[in-house]
Amino acid sequence: MNASTKAEADSKKPYLRISPPKRWMPVNLAEIWEYRELVHSFTMRDIRLRYKQTGLGILWAIIQPLFMMIIFTFFFGRLAKIPSDGIPYPLFVLAALLPWTLFAEGLTRSTTSMVTNANILTKVYFPRLVMPLSGVLSPLVDFCVSFIILAAMILYYGIIPTWTIIFLPLFILFALVTSLAIGLWLSALNVRYRDFQYTVPFIIQLWLFASPVVYPASLVPESIRFLYGLNPMAGVIEGFRWALFGTDMPGSMMLVSVGVVVVLLVAGAFYFRRMEQYYADVV
Repeated sequence: MNASTKAEADSKKPYLRISPPKRWMPVNLAEIWEYRELVHSFTMRDIRLRYKQTGLGILWAIIQPLFMMIIFTFFFGRLAKIPSDGIPYPLFVLAALLPWTLFAEGLTRSTTSMVTNANILTKVYFPRLVMPLSGVLSPLVDFCVSFIILAAMILYYGIIPTWTIIFLPLFILFALVTSLAIGLWLSALNVRYRDFQYTVPFIIQLWLFASPVVYPASLVPESIRFLYGLNPMAGVIEGFRWALFGTDMPGSMMLVSVGVVVVLLVAGAFYFRRMEQYYADVV
């Protein structure tokens, strides 16, 4: 075969060209759906690693919120006499700790997801959004296990949930979306500045007390309560309690929280996509 014939044959061979995404290209949801099995694999791997070589295993999902509930009840419920909107204080706190833990764990795991998966990130192509997304989804198992304790306590106190409980899945989804919205920013930033993986746990500790976990949002003056919704977890937690116990609906505060999360999610998705072409070089 002479050179011209070989060149002509090579030109007819099919080829696949991989190019970096456009700087401000929106997230390709169809591509994420195509890689849904990879999301599942990453999520299950995170769950297995969390409980690998642990004596108590999945029981840690119960121990953590249960002991936090006991401590908060003693110091804030018994000693500080903080009101709880007519709900038994242990139940009041536990109903907030569950969505809070779901958010906090998802945020922590999504923040470090790009760095911890660096060996895979530099070897094969897949939508990078898979990593923070799987980090957000993996705490769902812990949440489901912890919810059994919450359900048992609701029965113990003889509380009958109202019709608003049908909205509970929406607030669980809201907690996940909030975690993802902030996790997209932090996971991208953590690739360049590793300080974030150390500062996020500290921020989460402060954020806990800036959210209505140990106190009700009703303590905030009504005239400025809607501004409290700038903390999206305020809307998540108060909505969670409203769905379970039929307390006062968060109203304007919830609308503000939803608006904040939507803005953070859209802007974070664009920023994450914009930085995607640099991940393999920097990580």
